[in-house]
Amino acid sequence: MQFYLKHAVGNRERWKTRGTLSHASGVIIAEELAKVPGVTGLEVNPLTGSVTLTVEDVATKARTAAYFSSLATNPPIRRPGRTLVVQEDRRAARESAPRLVSGEMFPEGSRPQGLVGQTFFAIERGFTNMPVLRVFSKIRDALERIFPALFRLSRTAVQASRVGPALGKAALERNEGEAPVLKEEDAELDFSGLARYIFLRPFLPMVLNIGNAVLDSIPYLIEGVKNAFKGKLNVSVLDASAILVSLLRLDFGTVGLLTLLLGLGDMLERYTRKKSLASLADQLAIKVDQVWVRGADGKLSQKQLNTLTKEDVVVVRAGSVIPVDGVVTAGDASVNQATMTGEPLPVHREAGGSVFAGTVVEDGEIDIRPTALGDASRLSQIVNFIQNSEAAKAGIQGKAERLADAIVPYNFLLAGLVFLFTRNLTRTASVLMVDYSCALRLATPLAILTAMKNGTEKGVLVKGGRYLEALSEVDTVVFDKTGTLTQASPVLSDVVPIHDEIDEEELLRLAACLEEHFPHPVSRAIVRQAQEKGIFHDDEEHDTEVRYIVAHGICSSVGGRKCVLGSRHFVGDDEKVDLHPAQEVVDRLAAEGKSILYLAVGGRLAGVLGIEDPVRPEAVDAIKALRERGIRRIIMLTGDDNRTAAHVAAKLGLDGYRAQVLPQDKARHVLDLKAEGCRVLMVGDGINDSPALSAAHVGATLRDGTDIAQEVADVVLTRNSLLDLPTAIDLGCATMGRIRQNFAVSVSLNTGFLAGGLMGVLMPAVGALLHNATTIGVCLNAMRPTLGTTRSFTETVKEIEANMRGTLTKISNNAPESERPIDLPFTAPAK
Repeated sequence: MQFYLKHAVGNRERWKTRGTLSHASGVIIAEELAKVPGVTGLEVNPLTGSVTLTVEDVATKARTAAYFSSLATNPPIRRPGRTLVVQEDRRAARESAPRLVSGEMFPEGSRPQGLVGQTFFAIERGFTNMPVLRVFSKIRDALERIFPALFRLSRTAVQASRVGPALGKAALERNEGEAPVLKEEDAELDFSGLARYIFLRPFLPMVLNIGNAVLDSIPYLIEGVKNAFKGKLNVSVLDASAILVSLLRLDFGTVGLLTLLLGLGDMLERYTRKKSLASLADQLAIKVDQVWVRGADGKLSQKQLNTLTKEDVVVVRAGSVIPVDGVVTAGDASVNQATMTGEPLPVHREAGGSVFAGTVVEDGEIDIRPTALGDASRLSQIVNFIQNSEAAKAGIQGKAERLADAIVPYNFLLAGLVFLFTRNLTRTASVLMVDYSCALRLATPLAILTAMKNGTEKGVLVKGGRYLEALSEVDTVVFDKTGTLTQASPVLSDVVPIHDEIDEEELLRLAACLEEHFPHPVSRAIVRQAQEKGIFHDDEEHDTEVRYIVAHGICSSVGGRKCVLGSRHFVGDDEKVDLHPAQEVVDRLAAEGKSILYLAVGGRLAGVLGIEDPVRPEAVDAIKALRERGIRRIIMLTGDDNRTAAHVAAKLGLDGYRAQVLPQDKARHVLDLKAEGCRVLMVGDGINDSPALSAAHVGATLRDGTDIAQEVADVVLTRNSLLDLPTAIDLGCATMGRIRQNFAVSVSLNTGFLAGGLMGVLMPAVGALLHNATTIGVCLNAMRPTLGTTRSFTETVKEIEANMRGTLTKISNNAPESERPIDLPFTAPAK
């Protein structure tokens, strides 16, 4: 397990690992860091894999750095003999360091008071420290070291089915001499327990099998006791009771089988948990170590980014990323803010304007006075919002568990009545062994896996079961505009001459002649239009001197005539050209939400050009299909102005829109809809959409969306078509219908088996057999869409892996058209 220092501000450090931490690893790291002298504050977030520390001095920083480095060779696994790298006065460290509550009830060094607390303490500390169990633990670890190939083979089986976590930056690779594996540092989801049960158990002495069964049962017993004392009669309590009865009957074979089945169920449950924040830091990181700073004497010098203060003046030139939030103090520039606001076109920034970290200066040069550094920046706030939303989502209970939990109290009541009236432990065991949880907890993930497989064939990648459930309940869809409903690539839509001396073709030729020297998206759109119409010019008629005013326009000479192309301010105010003849045309184009460029030749207005961000061709049909599926409200959020937003909303027939919306405002609008009781599906494609994607009940993005959007989104439309969004909703509804069908079948059959156990007709072994047969039956029903083909389930899992590999390749090779270079020269080829 490798940690890296994400950032350090003063005495506060944040360490990060790729992927997530298991609960147990998080507890161990928290315990051990609490023992390091000088650590005064500590926070562990297992889901995001981050550890935040507050330290006293530089010496403490060195000690914590040594500890995190040691985790690469000494992973946080609780085993006898594990030692802490920092060997100092631990007692003093424990007394001085704050107590960390990270999911463990009793941190080291504390003893509970009262009967209930002491009972928990005995379960959590006493059982895991029994000498016999430590011996079994050592033997089991030794067996895994003796048979590494076997366990590596078992891990490969589950890695082939890990579709959800693989979606982001995980890549498939082939290790020499080994099966394909996923590059992701999270080895919790594997089939080593199943491999051990099938291949090793028959050859081990009985005493080792007994010890292994008891050892594996302890976590379930602890979880059951904890929930029971909290007053929660759920599936965990029922599982613990069934295991406990089997232990009391000395039926260790049943104990081993139960823990194996429960372990598989837990593994498949974790499979549905989204872990795509693994590369969030890499994707959002501002990869700048040093920045240029202007001193009081006007001279430039380089300075480390993490040493900047609010008194410094940062200089950013064309092509550079703005490293801090700040206010422009001098200069002017064209800034691409698409990652923050979603605006498709760069905006002009001059003295007094605000800029955000992570945006890019396309043209010009500006001096910036920082207003927010480090965690206070807008970009960091987006990251924190996403992390907090993900942490909240992780606690939501699955549909199958909620259904099973509702019946657990009645199961216990029935078992209690049986024992009360019959005093027959065998009949009581029969009632407890025939429960409803196994079928639901195993069949539900299999139904989800099957749905995910079908989704990949239909261009829909769903990252987990909870999102299929959320899709089936959606009644409100919120779209981002730029890049989602529109193509996020400016297109020249209108070329309108103002007088007869210059026609449309000549107007386009002159505009392309001026714009071909610049890489601006609008310039590319004009040049591309001229190329497509076969319009060229002669290099000899073009003046070699071209004057470009950042975010305003271009001035040059073509054929001996002065040509000016640009904004209303540049052409009308600066160049003193009369623009009134074009007012009617300008009003019409503006009402259609288009941007306007003016072209003047020889001091006279020659024509106007309309630039638009075209709507996706399938957007209208997709929205119609959503309404057919019962979606009540369809809303658009955009950073564009109100006039543009109103035009797009009217064109698509949306129920409403919000214009000039910032990233945090998008998330707020989503949360407002959730507060109204709406089940929200958010669809976006950019970094600026990430907080809203995370805040919604389910977030979806397109294949050509940004890496961060694909990391945060719960659903990815791999064919890059909005028409697959209704398909995703259909997939969720069909899957939940199959799960409810499994629930009804499982409840009815198992109720009959319970009746047989009550009457003494069914012995525990027969009851367990019929119960398992029911489990297998509902599992087969869950896999019905897959089993209906001639392919085996193993082949289906391999197909999922192949689909994922192809999808990842498409994602990595995908590039928006606006970013592709113009291959054809605009200048006419030599004859």
